[in-house]
Amino acid sequence: MEGGGTVTCGSWIKRPENVNLVVLGKSSRASSSPSVLEIFSFDPKTTSVYTSPLVTYVFDESEGDPMTIAVNPSGDDFVCSTTNGGCKLFEVYGGATDINLLAKKMPPLQDAGPQKCLSFSVDGSRFAAGGVDGHLRIMHWPSLRIILDEPKAHKSVLDMDFSLDSEFLATTSTDGSARIWKTEDGVAWTFLTRNSDEKIELCRFSKDGTKPFLFCTVQRGDKALLAVYDISTWNKIGHKRLLRKPASVLSISLDGKYLAMGSKDGDICVVDVKKMEINHWSKRLHLGTSIALVEFCPTQR
Repeated sequence: MEGGGTVTCGSWIKRPENVNLVVLGKSSRASSSPSVLEIFSFDPKTTSVYTSPLVTYVFDESEGDPMTIAVNPSGDDFVCSTTNGGCKLFEVYGGATDINLLAKKMPPLQDAGPQKCLSFSVDGSRFAAGGVDGHLRIMHWPSLRIILDEPKAHKSVLDMDFSLDSEFLATTSTDGSARIWKTEDGVAWTFLTRNSDEKIELCRFSKDGTKPFLFCTVQRGDKALLAVYDISTWNKIGHKRLLRKPASVLSISLDGKYLAMGSKDGDICVVDVKKMEINHWSKRLHLGTSIALVEFCPTQR
């Protein structure tokens, strides 16, 4: 891909015309270029991203670097957090080849500080943001009406995910705890149980519509586990050693059939959810550095 800068975040954009785009945030730190957002076309035949962006948005220097991106399932808008400027809302419009971006202010999060996690519910009706400072916000979309504004939800928010029916939000903290929230009214529903030597790190709800589970990566001493919780009781029903090393990122396919984990030394593995077995493993994809993003393409394998 063209242009300088270091990629700091990214996501797929599934457009209504069944076109898949990729949005990437680039930092200015490693180059003289400004921080930018760029949207690229994806070619499913060659499984590659085109080298030139369809559209570029340049951040003001005062906003800092793009940090996290969350795309609404409709594909019509997304939110990007920055290191200095809180969050900004972007509307995506145009056809498959003439994509345009319209940047808008986002009052509830405009000066909220760095947001580590951003997430839309599966139906696109709710949006959540978790701050480095532990502040959690849940709001209706697109009205931005606040459902929950909890400054002390966690020590620092590490990860989050909405359940398939959008009823629950799971959040994890840098201190190893995990909480469940009711998204209709923002009620703190429960903490996930864990042993004293366990740290819950990453979380993803099942998405196949048949098995109501929550998958969590758990660090138990020097052992890395994938734990499974039953969301009807929130009890842990089992765990398995799959990646066998600390995971830095966790993702689930839209059909719920596959989980993907990226490790802190550059490995990626794909897990068959039904069998709870690894069916693909790529080692040192990123030269032994921590994987920052793994996300399944919305309409391709």
